[in-house]
Amino acid sequence: MATVTPIQTRGVPSTLLPPEITGPIFDQAVESSAVMQLARRVPLSLTAGTAIPVSGDVPLADWVDEAGTKPLGSSSLSVRTMRGKKVAVLVPVSAEVAMTNPAGLFAQLQRDLPTALGRAFDYAAIHGKTMTGGKGPFADYLAATPNTVALGTTAQSKGGLYADVVTGLKSVAESGYDTTGFVADPLLKPELLLSTDTTGRPIFVPDPAGQGTVTRGSLIGYPIAYNRGIGGKLNRQSTTTDTGLRAVAGDFDQAVYGVGMDITIKTTDVGTYVDADGHIHSAFQENLILMLCEAHYGFAVGDTAAFVTYTAPPVAPRKTPPTQDKFALAA
Repeated sequence: MATVTPIQTRGVPSTLLPPEITGPIFDQAVESSAVMQLARRVPLSLTAGTAIPVSGDVPLADWVDEAGTKPLGSSSLSVRTMRGKKVAVLVPVSAEVAMTNPAGLFAQLQRDLPTALGRAFDYAAIHGKTMTGGKGPFADYLAATPNTVALGTTAQSKGGLYADVVTGLKSVAESGYDTTGFVADPLLKPELLLSTDTTGRPIFVPDPAGQGTVTRGSLIGYPIAYNRGIGGKLNRQSTTTDTGLRAVAGDFDQAVYGVGMDITIKTTDVGTYVDADGHIHSAFQENLILMLCEAHYGFAVGDTAAFVTYTAPPVAPRKTPPTQDKFALAA
């Protein structure tokens, strides 16, 4: 069995961290935006709206006799406007942690901040809301589609969960579009793997490539990307609740996003911030390092009918007793 070499945390007050700890073993996987993995990226202007042409039906061609009158084709073209919006998160960190970086905790936090931005983007692009439930930054969002399927409504004898998934793809096809992939909440994955046919055989069998990565895989031949921002249940301690939305499928060529400014992380030890209770804190006075992570994104949808949402009963928050082995990052 492999052993883990402990990291000595010299110079760190014993009240902040134990004298000896290991690296971040119980870390969650870093997530990237699921929507961005399937949608098309286009340039985004930070100073003005970005115009995106949306083509209508393909012109109709037909057969003609030699020297005959050629059929007249027509095409329609509309325009969607995408504007860049800023997403950000500010985290106060104890200066001792920032300076000593014990067990890579500070470095891990730097990895977690982009994950937070990806979840916020997916939640806005799908639900049209901010993480606190307010009106979202984008005029378009995927949950505005008229197509929706409630998972678990089809009897097992008639196909069960497999039939539910295919019914959603049928609604996309009937809207005139071809499904190119799924974005899903990780809560959907165990439901898929637990589903069986009438004889008890698994319906969704992992592909040889391992359909079971944490953030991506395949589902009935289509790519699927996972992110907790899709359903809204981010973790056990999160104040956000599960919306019950488990997945969105459809033609992701009808969804575009832009990145006006790549993710940046800034730090300062002289700034101030306001906490959730409205109290003002001084980083210099309280010996804190403020980490600011931000980016500019835009999102637009050509036709919401090109998508279908899959829903399930929301999962109730799990009540767990407080633990005593949490490391406090903020003083």
